[in-house]
Amino acid sequence: MSLKSRKALVTGSTSGIGLACARALAREGADVCINGFGPAEAIEVERAGIEAEFGVRCLYDGADMSKPDEIARMVARVEAEFGALDVLVNNAGIQFVSPIEDFPVDKWDAILAINLSSAFHTIRAATPGMKARKWGRIVNTASAHSLVASPFKAAYVAAKHGVVGLTKTVALELATSGVTANCVSPGYVWTPLVEKQIPDTMKARNMTREEVIEKVLLTAQPTRQFVTVDQVAACVLYLCSDAASQITGANISMDGGWTAA
Repeated sequence: MSLKSRKALVTGSTSGIGLACARALAREGADVCINGFGPAEAIEVERAGIEAEFGVRCLYDGADMSKPDEIARMVARVEAEFGALDVLVNNAGIQFVSPIEDFPVDKWDAILAINLSSAFHTIRAATPGMKARKWGRIVNTASAHSLVASPFKAAYVAAKHGVVGLTKTVALELATSGVTANCVSPGYVWTPLVEKQIPDTMKARNMTREEVIEKVLLTAQPTRQFVTVDQVAACVLYLCSDAASQITGANISMDGGWTAA
């Protein structure tokens, strides 16, 4: 498979799943724009490394994915500097764990904005160009929590369910345009996002770190293994290929059997 000459934007891609996706797209020849927060020096190392390793152009844009105007500006910048935006991977996400009665309103608003609304804003901005060129790939990182719920994750579960509904709607609207829209729904992937929620889960469930990993995280996945970022990236890469042109509106589970029951 080759994505040579394709232009990609991956949100939330300075680490974890997003960075793995950006690197996978670049490996197949796509110019890519990465986005996210983190130390400037570390981000530049990743950006320059992608260019050097894969011989493609790599931009960095620090747009805050909770701010629609910054999202629109980022999409316009990618189209201006690359000449097109062919592949959009919506991966930006945050998490917060708390009982519903104590769930902070600002955390609810932030999670809905970054995990759900940001995908709407990027898709809205990217769709006209994709339709005009009669080719495009939109892949949204959802979660096993797009299909099932877990306690103490009201905002995250609501947002990920919403991502699936958004994806299905976009897929139907663009079905004759040469543009596909799909979700990938990983189970627990060992990323900074997962690691950061462990202390809150320890507090909410009165567990040790080891108990959270074994009895909360991995117990959900029958394989008893974390999904890897490279496995998720490989699935995203396939959905961006010509071989996947008839896959649209799908929500592909990668959760070690979690949602099989």
